[in-house]
Amino acid sequence: MQFGIFIYDGVEPIDLATFGVLSMARRIAPEIAICTIAPRAGPVALANGLKVSADFGIDDAPACDLVIVTGGPGWTLQAQAPATLDYIRRVHACGRIASVCTGGMILAASGILNDGPATTKREVVPPETSPLEVMRLTYPQIDVRETMLVDRGGGLVTGGGVSLCIDTTLHLLADMLGQRVADETARIMEYQRAWRANRDGFAPVLAAH
Repeated sequence: MQFGIFIYDGVEPIDLATFGVLSMARRIAPEIAICTIAPRAGPVALANGLKVSADFGIDDAPACDLVIVTGGPGWTLQAQAPATLDYIRRVHACGRIASVCTGGMILAASGILNDGPATTKREVVPPETSPLEVMRLTYPQIDVRETMLVDRGGGLVTGGGVSLCIDTTLHLLADMLGQRVADETARIMEYQRAWRANRDGFAPVLAAH
């Protein structure tokens, strides 16, 4: 099962926890394969200096069972990049796509979140404006929710901010590979208490599948 992580210049390194969760999950479900996808293959400069290398560009990216779009300060440029938005639409038309943190703002700009609920990052350092409020003001066609994640069914999931990318990835694992795989992954990550606390205190919005 192929998972793609969409990255770009200015992604927050913590959003690569999506890759980390999938890496741990391979111990439980070795059929998982993971690749990184960027606007162009090769070096990607994440926020605050970390550099990684994307396996594929959007023009040669493989078909994935799921693509997770990450967030970070670079989202503002990607939300205006026609090639990125076209890629998002193509992935959505053919299969599953999810966002974590401000990756949801890129999905919003593509139009695929219109006419349904969605979420994104909430908390910021003043005087920054909350991306959740930006989504609400900029995209009135979206039913913006302040929640841990929104699963609209049909393979479209938006996750909340920053460390909630872990919870969103575990949710996706449960949906695609079964609850046992997600629970065992959380256990070996020693994250099961945090996952339970987040679900209890910041409940996800789950649409009918």
